Amino acid sequence: MAAQIARAGHALSRSAWLAFGLVLLMLLFAGAAAHAQGQVSPATNKVDAGYATKQQQQQQVQPLNNQPVWSEVRAGTPQTTQVRGRETDVLIQPGGQTWRTLRNSMVSVYAGWALVIMVLLIAAFWLWKGTMRLHEPPTGRKIRRFTNWQMAIHWTTAWTFVALAITGLIMTFGKNILLPLIGYTLFSWLTIFGKSLHNFIGPLFLLCIVLLFFTFVRDNVWRRYDWNWIRHFGGLISKRDVPSGKFNAGEKLWFWGGLLVLGLIVSISGLILDFPNFNQTRNTMQVTNIVHLSVATLFMLGALAHIYMGTLGMAGAYRAMSDGYVDETWAKEHHLYWYEDVKAGKIPTAPDDAPPVPAPRPA
Repeated sequence: MAAQIARAGHALSRSAWLAFGLVLLMLLFAGAAAHAQGQVSPATNKVDAGYATKQQQQQQVQPLNNQPVWSEVRAGTPQTTQVRGRETDVLIQPGGQTWRTLRNSMVSVYAGWALVIMVLLIAAFWLWKGTMRLHEPPTGRKIRRFTNWQMAIHWTTAWTFVALAITGLIMTFGKNILLPLIGYTLFSWLTIFGKSLHNFIGPLFLLCIVLLFFTFVRDNVWRRYDWNWIRHFGGLISKRDVPSGKFNAGEKLWFWGGLLVLGLIVSISGLILDFPNFNQTRNTMQVTNIVHLSVATLFMLGALAHIYMGTLGMAGAYRAMSDGYVDETWAKEHHLYWYEDVKAGKIPTAPDDAPPVPAPRPA
């Protein structure tokens, strides 16, 4: 019995010594790791030493206050990294916080209210003035206004714009408007699909703008009589038709200012955001995002006015772009100088594919 107790005690003693050795070995490894982690090269520690000391002092006075750390972050001092490239030595970019605040709290808010106010103004104007109709009855004689190619490129540009506008609105305002209504799952699917569609249609929109410009630039050259149209605001208030060419001054302003200037800015900024692998910095992407959102809002404001005048605002305007023909009375009242050029033979009235002209209807 005594021998058994002695053997058990001896085994327990060996186990205790083994456990003690293992614990000691673990402590040695932990100390070596801590020592290795604390080894910082002089080049790296030279910049951070002052901030580290300030951080320790700050914790004694105000615990959990990390102001010295963020002062170092916002100082923009390059850190140490083994990765080569632009901004690879920036661990935290404080400009991202500024961009997020500017986009979500200012630009998107103002953009949303601007679109709402524009829609309300258009609705109020339509309720006040109604649709502009002809003062004289139609003759039934048709004049070719747009060719098949002109209508095709116009509607291609229009539908690509509609797709970009809807998906852009979802990405900008969807979190505040759609997410509470449809939930996280459906909203995530919708946003991912909208983002992909937006990215792929953007380059097509730029191509459409270029083709649309060369298609209609000849008819949008500024003339002296366009100033008279501007002075009378196109007769929208007085209901007095102001003579104009094939396109009036309002359409020319939209062509040069909206299509060309705003269209190119929003397209080029979209390409910068669409292809971030061309070595853009994060600051470049953030500034471009603000520019893209602001200019896209201006483009949509102008497009709303353009869509209104082409549909509810003027009777016969939508028909002109849908089948390419207008009545002689419509051409005479809204675009007198263009009508006179057509009647004088300076502009072809209709190509070979024109449908037969119907007989005049009685007044």
